Amino acid sequence: MILAKRKDELVFLPLGGVGEIGMNLGLYGIGPEFERNWLMVDCGLTFGGPDTPGVDLIFPDVKFIEDDRANLAGIIITHAHEDHYGALTELWPRLRAPVYMTPFAHGLLMAKYGGNQPDEHIPVTIVRAGDRHKIGPFDVEFVGMSHSLPEPMGLMLRTDQSNVFHSADWKLDPTPGFDVATDLDQLKALGDEGIHALVSDSTSVVTPGVSPSEADVSASLKEIISEAPHRVIVTTFASHVGRIKAVIEAAADTGREVIAVGRSMERILSVARELGMLEGLPPIRDQEMFQSLPRSKVVLICTGSQGESRAALARIAADEHRHISFAAGDRVIFSSRTIPGNERQVSHVINNLSDRNVEIITDRDALVHASGHPRRDEVRQLYKALRPDVALPVHGEPLHLAVHGRLASEMGVRQALSARNGQIVRLAPDPAGVIDEVYAGRLHLDGRLLVDPLESGLQERKKVAYAGHIAVAIVIDKKGNLLGEPQIALTGLPDTDAVGEPFHEIVLDAVVGAIESIPRQRRKDAELVRESARRAARAETNQRWGKKPLCRVLVSVL
Repeated sequence: MILAKRKDELVFLPLGGVGEIGMNLGLYGIGPEFERNWLMVDCGLTFGGPDTPGVDLIFPDVKFIEDDRANLAGIIITHAHEDHYGALTELWPRLRAPVYMTPFAHGLLMAKYGGNQPDEHIPVTIVRAGDRHKIGPFDVEFVGMSHSLPEPMGLMLRTDQSNVFHSADWKLDPTPGFDVATDLDQLKALGDEGIHALVSDSTSVVTPGVSPSEADVSASLKEIISEAPHRVIVTTFASHVGRIKAVIEAAADTGREVIAVGRSMERILSVARELGMLEGLPPIRDQEMFQSLPRSKVVLICTGSQGESRAALARIAADEHRHISFAAGDRVIFSSRTIPGNERQVSHVINNLSDRNVEIITDRDALVHASGHPRRDEVRQLYKALRPDVALPVHGEPLHLAVHGRLASEMGVRQALSARNGQIVRLAPDPAGVIDEVYAGRLHLDGRLLVDPLESGLQERKKVAYAGHIAVAIVIDKKGNLLGEPQIALTGLPDTDAVGEPFHEIVLDAVVGAIESIPRQRRKDAELVRESARRAARAETNQRWGKKPLCRVLVSVL
């Protein structure tokens, strides 16, 4: 049910990240319907897959706020994961609002530009835990949380309407190994001040209990590395500086040298080093030293935990890396979880490693990974601390959101809301709920072009991938006579049909037959010739093969 609008409202509008995992972008708005001031929280992306051939990155479509960017007071980046900040470089020129982000997030942003500011200067304000900024009508306090990378932030949003806590990604880890633990006492103090609405992460709420601590993962990794007879290779998310630090420390404690491989790994380590996050640790060696070091004295840290075909681990597993190759008995540790949708490509890498008799350890075999997201009991603790009146689950697929909503109700929250991308949710004043809906589509980074999916040619690419492509060139004179044999080019079709007749001849005969069936006087109509040939080629191919290829026919009249 869509509620009636009110004159002065505090609303939340997700353009990404609600009803899905990844591509997080939310807008908080204050004011009447056509005079709202907006604050954007995060600007993330997701990655293309088999359903988007040729598309590497996918962004939220920001047309709604682009049209109202004069009222966009600022953009806050809560942390430097790609699904929270990765779209900023492409989308900021459409928005041009001041950006607030931590030193680590800013360092990674600049690393994307090779250390230089982009052509259009992005005005960045560096923020740290405890900072408080007035951004338009929002009084924003940055609250340090635990997650799986440096400097994650929750947000206390104080407004004339009410207070909202936006958790972003978080967990409760008393020994995070990097940064500081989420401070429950601080959260309780914010709850004492009064929090009307909690907008919070749902990613791991379906899992009971509490997420393992990073300290426990570090101890487990050290044991696994110390027991390895040969090389150890650890693959993890490049942004997980705390995990990388733990691996470097474990290697030092067991007398091993560390080598890092992968462009994103090297970029993030460079930023972390510049910010002093790796002080006191032994140096990381060049990958050219990999083969010269004794097998029992090497720990390799590399990208590719999600099976990405161009990442270091996939290339090494396929024996396509310039400097590095594995031998039987080497040990590969997947210090990560497989993101839903990546199972097939991760399995492909694991199978390539298995073919080389490499030992593989995943989180099914040992404690080699801890999620950066809260399990159910941690979510309960957050609600106990903040005591909100209203809960709006975000950052999750429909199952995650539904489980989170039921849990919020169990914890005594007066109203647990349900929303999806594009729905404008009134948080205050009561009653809270969906009051409107706007367009919330996607943009594809297709090569160098940022385009709407309907304009990208993606649907035709899918058709070509499924059933191939037929190209036909026909030349007729002004009287409708066929000048020469039509030229046929087939892409992605079988060579022959079931009885061995070549598809090139099948298509040619169908096209010629279609043209000759048209009365001579009507053959002067080039469009009629084109469409008749196209239909005949597709129909005959479908008759012989059972599939209808994409077909293009060009008719020239001389």
